[in-house]
Amino acid sequence: MDPELRVLSRDTMDTWYGGLLRAFGGVDEPPDERALWDDLTEFERSIGAWDGDECVGTTGAFSFTLSVPGGGFVPAAGVTMVSVAGTHRRRGILTSMMRRQLDDVRALGEPLALLTASEPAIYGRFGYGIASRQLTAEIDTSRVTLAVPPGTDAVRLRYAPVEESAARCEALYVRTIGSRPGMLGRTPGWERLPLLDPPSERDGGSPLQCVIAERDGETVGYARFHTKPEWDAAGPRGSVRLRHLDAVDPAASAALWRFLFGIDLTSTLHVRNRPLDDPWQYLVSDLRRCRLQVRDVLHLRLVDVGAALAARAYRAPVDVVFGVQDDFCPWNSGHWRLTGDSGGATCVRTDDPADLELSVRELGAAYLGGTALTALADAGLVRELRPGTLAGVSLAFGSDTAPWLPHGF
Repeated sequence: MDPELRVLSRDTMDTWYGGLLRAFGGVDEPPDERALWDDLTEFERSIGAWDGDECVGTTGAFSFTLSVPGGGFVPAAGVTMVSVAGTHRRRGILTSMMRRQLDDVRALGEPLALLTASEPAIYGRFGYGIASRQLTAEIDTSRVTLAVPPGTDAVRLRYAPVEESAARCEALYVRTIGSRPGMLGRTPGWERLPLLDPPSERDGGSPLQCVIAERDGETVGYARFHTKPEWDAAGPRGSVRLRHLDAVDPAASAALWRFLFGIDLTSTLHVRNRPLDDPWQYLVSDLRRCRLQVRDVLHLRLVDVGAALAARAYRAPVDVVFGVQDDFCPWNSGHWRLTGDSGGATCVRTDDPADLELSVRELGAAYLGGTALTALADAGLVRELRPGTLAGVSLAFGSDTAPWLPHGF
C-alpha cells in the first residue's frame, strides 16, 4: 500500500521529527535547537507520509514574506524539513508530498514557494529555480589590508553580550531587510535562530561573540563571530569565523569589517553566506588572497505566475507576453502579459502570441533579479519569439543589488 499523507499533530511530532533526523544522518540536535524548531514548526503546514506506524516522509512550510525588487514584500511559503526514508525511496513519496504542499500553498494565496536544497538536483523538476547565490571567503588577514570610506572613524564599536544585545540586532535586521531582494520577513520567534550556538557550528572556536557598532548613541551595525586560537612554532595563527553582520551604511559596515580583520592573534577570517556584491570586496588590497567561492542558496518557485509577477517592481518599463510552461502546476501554463515599471505592475492571461517562451523554473531563477534572462537565453532555456524583446525585458527584471538569503530555514 502507498504511504498515507497526514497533517502533523502534537502527538506525532517526536516520531515525525525522528524520521527527519534519521534521513539527515541520525545525529540528535542540542536541546535548545530542538526546542526552537518545536516552537517554530507550523503543524497545520507540515505533512508526514506514514507507512503504518512508521513516518517515512516529512515536509513542512513556514509562513514568510520575501523582499522583492522595488522594496516590496510578497507572501511566501518557506519549504522545509523535507525527507524520505532510505527504505522508501523511488516510490513517489516526495512527488506526492510536493504535489500536496503546492496545492496547499496555492489555496492559501501565497504566490511564491522557497527552499534551500541539501541536494540541488532534486527540486528543478518541481519548478524551483536558483534565485540567489551566496559568497564564502577565507581571507588571509595577515596579508590583505582594508581601505575604509570617510566616516568610519566616527563609528564606535563595543563588545555586547549576545543575549542582551539580541533585541537591538533584531531591530537592525528588520530595518535592513528591504535593502535587497531575497530577504525574509519573519514572524515572532525567529529572532532566536541566530542566537543558537551549538559547538558543532564553532569549528573548535569560542562561544558566539557580538560587537555592536554605534554612532551618536544609535545602533548602526553588529557582527557575531567566533574566534579560534591556534599557535605554531612561528607564533599565533588563530582564526575568526563570521556568523552574522548587518550595517545600515558604508561607514558602519567598514568599521565592523576592519575590526574583524584586526582581531589580535588571528590571521584568517572565514566568511560564509554573504551577498555576491558584499561591499568589503571592493575595499581589500588583494582579492586573490580572499579565496572566494560561490554556491546556490535560495531556490524559488512561482506558485501563481500572475500574482507573483505583479507583486514586484521593474527596473525599466516592460510590456511582454510570456509563454510559460509548468508541467507540475499546470494552472500556470499559458500566455501571460506583464506590464510594469518601477512603480508597479500587472500580469494577466492573454491570447496574444508570446514574445518570450520559458518554463516556470527560469522565471523563478530570474524573479529576484540575480539571474539575467539573457544569460538563461544563452543557455538555451529562454526562447525569444519576437526579435528585440529579450534585452529590454532582461534589463527590467534586474536588480541594483544582488539578492541574498541571510539565513536558512
